[in-house]
Amino acid sequence: MRELLVASFQHALEQTHPARLTAAHLPQETPALIVSVGKAAMSMLAAAQERFPRVPFIAVPKAEEGRIWPRADGGQIIPASHPVPDEQSVVAGQKVLQAVSRLKADELLLLLVSGGGSALLCAPWGIDLPTKQALTQALLRSGADIQEVNAVRKHVSALKGGRLAAATPARILALYLSDVPGDDLSVIASGPTVPDPTTFAEALAVLDKYGLDFPQVRAHLIQGARGTLPESPKPGEALFQRVENRLIGSNQVLLEAARSFWQARGYSVVILSDRFQGEARELARFHADLVQSIRVHAQPFRPPVVLLSGGEASVTVRGSGQGGRNQEFLAWLAFYLRQEGLWALAADSDGIDGNTPAAGAILRPDSWNQANRMGLNLKDLLHNNNAHGFFQALGDLLITGETANNLNDFRVLVVDNKG
Repeated sequence: MRELLVASFQHALEQTHPARLTAAHLPQETPALIVSVGKAAMSMLAAAQERFPRVPFIAVPKAEEGRIWPRADGGQIIPASHPVPDEQSVVAGQKVLQAVSRLKADELLLLLVSGGGSALLCAPWGIDLPTKQALTQALLRSGADIQEVNAVRKHVSALKGGRLAAATPARILALYLSDVPGDDLSVIASGPTVPDPTTFAEALAVLDKYGLDFPQVRAHLIQGARGTLPESPKPGEALFQRVENRLIGSNQVLLEAARSFWQARGYSVVILSDRFQGEARELARFHADLVQSIRVHAQPFRPPVVLLSGGEASVTVRGSGQGGRNQEFLAWLAFYLRQEGLWALAADSDGIDGNTPAAGAILRPDSWNQANRMGLNLKDLLHNNNAHGFFQALGDLLITGETANNLNDFRVLVVDNKG
């Protein structure tokens, strides 16, 4: 079963490879400039370059230690940091702003966007880079969801929240790969070409909700809320008449590919949702309760059944351990089910879960019992946010390396009728 779980994940990634999805949506018109940003920047760019080999480009992928990047003939590759921006993120932001501002009204900008763009492409506005870095770290550790995090990001940036579209007179075709629950284009990479429905006041409310001080950020947001700074471009503004924003890949597509994999092997399969959010701990409790209901009452599904789910969990970090939202989800699932156990896999589709080199992990029916035999106290590990240590000790980490994909979380639970 372990091999099937891993194979289903790999199959879903292959079927939703960014180059494949991008190639199906490229324009007939030759663009004047290609900008590709995000964790899938290079694979999206590869598809565009195959169609438009002589068009200049700027690519902003996630920097990878030890990676040698190809020669950028006819363009620029600017690897930058994720999930916290660095100096290269600012360089990339400046280069992109300069390049798009030089385009003409009758020219086409092809923008290729995938998750991670909020950090990789950075143009701090009203605050300096060290403050932006500290703010990003605090937001990611606070338990705020991605919509809340990006509401703040969009109001301290000269690029995000539709401001990139406002920075060029050119027509724009923007192709988006979604890494956010619900596929809201204004949230993906903080929506650089998408109307922004959020406000300075709402960004300020996020800081209040999570108890984040940041005087420099607050001063900037207060100025904006008072109307002394220009708001981000809003829905209905004229500039978006020359912009087409198109969703080309999503978590739902990833889950549908996995469903086909399991169905081809004779399994009954249910996609629960592509938009689960909230604490990984509570999401695990929901899945555990569902597993027990299926086993005891055959409700709402008869076992055996494969359950698929996606979205993006969050973790409020209180301990000093290592882990990511998918490893934490599985560890809590093991805690809630205990000896009942089951086969399950949870992973981030980009191949990197949290602050670890693992994409996620695999849960086995006997994980709880094996942990007890090894003297592992799962509750203590969880309260230290050390799910990585738990699965590392069991030998059940899922290591894929970066996948060039980024379509959010992937969870599969194989529920049999054994209690």
